[in-house]
Amino acid sequence: MPIGLDATYSLGRNPSGVAVYSREILFGLARAHPEESFRFYYRAHRLLRSFRERLPSNVSRRILRGAPETPIFHALNQRVDARAKRTVATFHDLFVMTAEYSSPEFRARFTEQAKLAAERSDLIIAVSRFTAGQVEGLLGVEPSRIRVIRHGTRAPRRDATAIRENLVLTVGAVQKRKNIARLVKAFERLPQGWKLAIAGAAEGYGAAQELEAVGASPRRADIEVLGYVPDAAIEELYARARIFAFPSLDEGFGMPLLDAMARGVPVVASRRSAVAEVAGEAAMLVDPENYDELSSALAKLASDDALREDLARRGLDRAAGFTWESAVEKTWKVYEELR
Repeated sequence: MPIGLDATYSLGRNPSGVAVYSREILFGLARAHPEESFRFYYRAHRLLRSFRERLPSNVSRRILRGAPETPIFHALNQRVDARAKRTVATFHDLFVMTAEYSSPEFRARFTEQAKLAAERSDLIIAVSRFTAGQVEGLLGVEPSRIRVIRHGTRAPRRDATAIRENLVLTVGAVQKRKNIARLVKAFERLPQGWKLAIAGAAEGYGAAQELEAVGASPRRADIEVLGYVPDAAIEELYARARIFAFPSLDEGFGMPLLDAMARGVPVVASRRSAVAEVAGEAAMLVDPENYDELSSALAKLASDDALREDLARRGLDRAAGFTWESAVEKTWKVYEELR
């Protein structure tokens, strides 16, 4: 009995968190269940690109048009164009519906798509309890149809000889909700000798306005705006950074936060949305709209070696509980509920 999955979002020029999730689930399931057959469905605009990589032997490729012809279909990014016999949809976030984080036109289109995905799904996977609550509250989905399955992380072998620098790192596509302007202002209070690196494509809603704070900063020479950074280079940044800052205003999960903890970087993060849920007690949590609180947290962490070591240790312990193998196993159990 083949299982179909929407693989469209596993491909792209600048892979996002959804792309990482999609690839881990797609290829993780194929590895974990070699006795099963899977069909990876791609929308027409991504089908040709999919031929650039070899698929596992138990996977075939299909174009996604209309209702998938598999007994179970998993929509990996909260979009279900047509209901299959049994349908699962993963919901990552609903921030577009809750604040001015997009254009009105995109908000209307996103909201309609999310509502249809919820209506057409037999079961829904939410990537955090926070997102599950939003799916329930904003889309009217009964809790009995929602399963919370958290993301994982993969930490490379750490180089014990790597030398940390006085570098504050933030990672994620630059947009209004990432709160970059406030982070820049808070960074300005750090002593000379500290630098700020902003890694992420500046393609999101409000990116230009957020980056205006960089151009206007008296510490402009100490701030690097790196744009999208590929995997190898981002690992180097994590290895160099002494502090990871993630003052996002809204997240359905927050993969970069987990990645930083898995790499031993002490974290300052928002206590809002799913960020606090993911961080637990392994980060300094602040009100992301309180400039003084964010600034004070950065300054405290920058000046306190023992605190940084403690948070780094707690972060490693926390991240160890988030594995992609667990996410794959729990996703499979959702399919088994529908068989």
